[in-house]
Amino acid sequence: MYCSVVDPEHTSVNGRKRSQRPQRTHQEVADELRARIRSGVLRSGERMPTQAQLADEFGVERGAVRQALRILQSEQLLTNVSKGSPATVASDLARALTGPQAPPLPTTVGLAPRIATAFAAEHVEIDAVCLTSISLTLAIGEPLRQIHAGRLKPAKVDVRVLLPSRDIDLAFPVPVGGRGDDWVHERWLAMRNAQGQVLQHNLLALRATHGIDVHVTFRALPFTPPVKLYLLNGSEALFAYYTLTRREAEIDHEQREMYDARGTQSMLFSFRQGPGLRDTTFVEQSHLWFNALWETISSELVLTSS
Repeated sequence: MYCSVVDPEHTSVNGRKRSQRPQRTHQEVADELRARIRSGVLRSGERMPTQAQLADEFGVERGAVRQALRILQSEQLLTNVSKGSPATVASDLARALTGPQAPPLPTTVGLAPRIATAFAAEHVEIDAVCLTSISLTLAIGEPLRQIHAGRLKPAKVDVRVLLPSRDIDLAFPVPVGGRGDDWVHERWLAMRNAQGQVLQHNLLALRATHGIDVHVTFRALPFTPPVKLYLLNGSEALFAYYTLTRREAEIDHEQREMYDARGTQSMLFSFRQGPGLRDTTFVEQSHLWFNALWETISSELVLTSS
């Protein structure tokens, strides 16, 4: 059980601490409420707090709250949005979260609930192509908590991850000044190895703690993937672009510039097998693409720096 101490003078709706930040935008309010719905803090069929309560919690005008609620209504996450009464969380959240009308979301918001849903299966199969596996490691934390709490109990978990090889010249991240300095590569390699080791350790620990048959395998790609892809139980594909930006990092107490992609913020698009031919074909082709890479040009990957 997870618990925390909250100052009662600053407790807000749903037990959250009242924001001390400057006034938020309606989009930020929508993002926070969306995250609560997706994480289960606000459940299907539950009535939302009143607009007055939300305005007080977020420190915004009621007009901003109404705009935020309308955004979530357009995403089919809320119903009964009006001035007179509190809105209601949609009763069919599964369709709103994964159906053809589901909006793309940042990876940190969209991936964890989809991974948790995948872990409800008897045999969990997750394939991933990514740069460091940071997002996957973070997202796996949610089903792990549910397994330890006794709410999930898969019999078998198979995870395969494709990551760039340590031996290639990465397309990104790279120093702004060019490839003459290898500090960016060393930084990326350390992160790739550390995240992979944490992911592997946390999953394999389920063997001892819960008797789950777990297999985690990594292989190395001879190129830098321009996109990230997660394939869940053979029926769902989550896809996002790595978008490069110029940013600074502190190395040896010195600010250095590099071109990099913040994968945790990449917008994640969801495709599911079903009656829709477009989504079904995308999922099928994504599996073919992943398996072809796995079985042909990828190589053994060892998560060490030596």
